[in-house]
Amino acid sequence: MNISPRVTATVFRVVAVFEAFTWAGLLVGMGFKYLGNGSELGVQIFGPLHGGAFMVYVAVALAAALHLRWGVWPTLVALAASVPPLGTLLADWWLHRSGRLTAGAKGRDRAPEPVA
Repeated sequence: MNISPRVTATVFRVVAVFEAFTWAGLLVGMGFKYLGNGSELGVQIFGPLHGGAFMVYVAVALAAALHLRWGVWPTLVALAASVPPLGTLLADWWLHRSGRLTAGAKGRDRAPEPVA
């Protein structure tokens, strides 16, 4: 099964945004629980969602790092970005801006140029 780099980059970006969304939901839920009316509903909903999204993000980040050949530094940045709230959005932005999700993926679709 040969997955294109563009698909890998798109999956990474979608999972990064979803992980950030669940982080934000969990923070809002914790705000209601500890600072608001004491309702645990937000934590009960977003806690498991965020836990699952976190695990999927780590797996997808490692797969993207291998498939898109990021190297050690970008891979560590992508993995570390999963810890602070909304960090995956910053990692996605940086990886996209640095060409690791766009230009690098496009460049591998070309045939190698012959050596003269």
